[in-house]
Amino acid sequence: MENGTRQPGAIVVVDYGMGNLRSVWQALARVANGRAVIVSADPEVVLAAERVVFPGQGAMPDCMREVDDRGLRAAILDAARNKPFLGICIGQQMLFEHSEEGDVPGLGILPGRVRRFPAAAMVDPAGIRLKVPHMGWNEVWQQGDHPLWRGIADGARFYFVHSYFVEPDDAGCVAATTDYGIHFTSVVARDNIFALQCHPEKSSPAGLVLLANFLAWKP
Repeated sequence: MENGTRQPGAIVVVDYGMGNLRSVWQALARVANGRAVIVSADPEVVLAAERVVFPGQGAMPDCMREVDDRGLRAAILDAARNKPFLGICIGQQMLFEHSEEGDVPGLGILPGRVRRFPAAAMVDPAGIRLKVPHMGWNEVWQQGDHPLWRGIADGARFYFVHSYFVEPDDAGCVAATTDYGIHFTSVVARDNIFALQCHPEKSSPAGLVLLANFLAWKP
C-alpha cells in the first residue's frame, strides 16, 4: 500500500485512522491503469489530489474526532467542493449535518442526518426479525442516471456493514435506495460528490466497475 507524498494528479485515499484502507487501495489500484493511488493523512497531499476517496469504518464520534485531530477537515471540505469525491460507508455519513450515533455533528456538506435502523421496523416480509448491523449482500436500486452507474445493472448486489443510514433533506441527491426492514437511502450524489453506504471495494464485480467509473468521471 502506497503512503505517498504530495503528488499533483494522484488519486488520494484519505487516511484518518478509521478506514479499511488496504482493501480500498487495492481495489482502486486494480482499475487505475497505472495511475498513482496514494493513501495519505497529510492535508497537503489531499489538497493536491486530482480526485479523493473518503472511506471509513467505526463509530461516528471517533471518526469525526480523528479527522479534526489530524487537521484534515479543511482539506476534506475543499475536496468535496472542488474535485471528484467518493465517500464510502462512514465516509458517506460524515458528509451530513448530524448523526444519532453519539449525537455529534458531521461535516455539514450535505443537508440531512444519520439515523439508526429503527428496532420496531427490523423485520422482513415474512415477519422474521432482521439483525442490526445490516451485514452482507443486498440490492442497490438506482434512482435515475449517473455516470457511476454505467455498466452496472439496476438492483446489482453490493456488500454492506452498518447500523446507521443517511436521511437526506434533499430528495434530489438520492442516487440509490436499498431495502432492509425499511426503504433507506444507500447512495447519494450531488455535483462532484458520489457517496455510498455500501463497500464497492468488497463488491466485485459491480464494485470494481463503479470504482473504474469514478476514476473516469468528469463532473
